[in-house]
Formats: sequence, structure tokens, C-alpha cells
Amino acid sequence: METRYSPNLTGYRQLGTKELRTTFLVESLFAPGELAMIYSDADRAIIGSAVPLASPIALTADADLRAAYFCERRELGVLNIGGPGAVEVDGQRYQLAKFDALYVGRGSRSISFSSQDPSGPACFYLLSYPAHAAYPTTLIPQADAKEVHLGTMADANRRTIHQYIHTGGVKSCQLVMGYTQLHEGSVWNTMPPHTHARRSEIYVYFDLAGARVMHFMGTPEETRHLVISDRQAVISPSWSIHCACGTGSYAFCWGMGGENQEFADMDSFPVERLA
Repeated sequence: METRYSPNLTGYRQLGTKELRTTFLVESLFAPGELAMIYSDADRAIIGSAVPLASPIALTADADLRAAYFCERRELGVLNIGGPGAVEVDGQRYQLAKFDALYVGRGSRSISFSSQDPSGPACFYLLSYPAHAAYPTTLIPQADAKEVHLGTMADANRRTIHQYIHTGGVKSCQLVMGYTQLHEGSVWNTMPPHTHARRSEIYVYFDLAGARVMHFMGTPEETRHLVISDRQAVISPSWSIHCACGTGSYAFCWGMGGENQEFADMDSFPVERLA
């Protein structure tokens, strides 16, 4: 398991493009037949992926976690962005089509991932945070997600937010998770931008095809950007804005963890303040 450390604002200002990418961008996800795990010191998030082929992939606890099993002290969110597959949790099998999600509660001992067809494998995106209590493992089909429609075509940011793990939906300790789909002809997400002073956020961009996403980060007065390809993730610490513009159609899974679970708890900044 790779470990990432987030710089403070002083250290951030000294980073060049290469250092920004190695610090905040996760390029090593979704390798066929492999499990990938990245530990971030931002709210102790773990970002991961599993792409099972002919054989299932078991989720094990890395030695650095000092845990008998992965969810001994953690909860886990899973979103399938590939072909049909299944997640087995303590002997219970959950079928996930593309855009279906699964919440796995603290105390779940045995977790494994499999694909229905290895030639079109499932691609499971994983996001985990520490948990102080156990909530039931719950399958969340895309049809059961709460939909929120935002933006306008005139502003090129018409989008639908699908909320899976959130207050009023599937219960968790601190994990909040869902995905956003940009509508045809729209390229901007989350504009004007905002920060989450009380929690960190992780994005993973997918369904880009050959497009690229320009992900903006930093303080409103000193923004930087990362050029992101398909199925890459970016770590957004609590002090950083996060918004993006794509060269074509895309979607992204967002997940948050920290002090609270209020989706609307954010500090927005007017476009005029950006520099």
C-alpha cells in the first residue's frame, strides 16, 4: 500500500507540476487482475480499486494498518464503473452492475471482488475511512440513489448528482459518497468552486474516453491545475478548492470524510475571487 502525505499551504506553494502530480494525483488505479490501495494522511482516507479477471480478488489489510482485517476499524464504499460483477462480504454475495454501489460496514471480515465476464471485467472503485460504529452492509442500485440536478446549459455545467451514502440515505459513520454525470455539451463541474474546511474529498474521473480533465486546486487566490486522464483520482485536502473542466464528456465519483456528513457544508467562492 502506497502512502501519500499532504503538504500545508506553505509547502504547496513550493511544488512544481511534477511534485503536484506525485502528491495529489493517483494514476495507479484499475490495473487488470490487481488490487491497488493508496493511504492518504488527509482524514486517513484509503483510495483503492479492484479489477478481477478469472479469479476473485480478496481485500486484505496491509501491514501498515495494524489490523486483523481491512474493515476491523474502517468502513468502505464501493462503486462499480465497469462490467457486471459481485462483491462478497462475509458469505453474502452482492451483484453490482455499472453505477451500482455497496456500503460495507465496520466489522466485516471477509471481502472479495469478482467479475461476471473476465473479457469485460468489473472495475470496483474503493474509498474507505475510519469508523467508530458498525452500520449494516447495504447494496445501493443506481436506481435507488438520490438524484440532484444542477447547472444550466448556458453555463456549460448541467449535471446530475447521484447520492448513495449520505444523510437521509444509506447510513455510515463519516463516509459520504456518490457520483456526478455531466450532461452532453456541459464540461464544467462545481463552478463556482468551494472548500470543505471540515472534511477532505477524493475525486476519481471516469468515462473520459480520449478526453482530459483540467482539475483546479489550491486556494482561491492561488489556483493550480492537474491534467487528468481516464480513471485517475485526485486528493483534495480541506484547504483546497476543487472544480474541473473537461475537453469532452466525463463523470466522476466523489467521496468525503471528516468532521461531519452534511453534503451542503461547504465554503463557496465567487468566480471574481479566483486567481
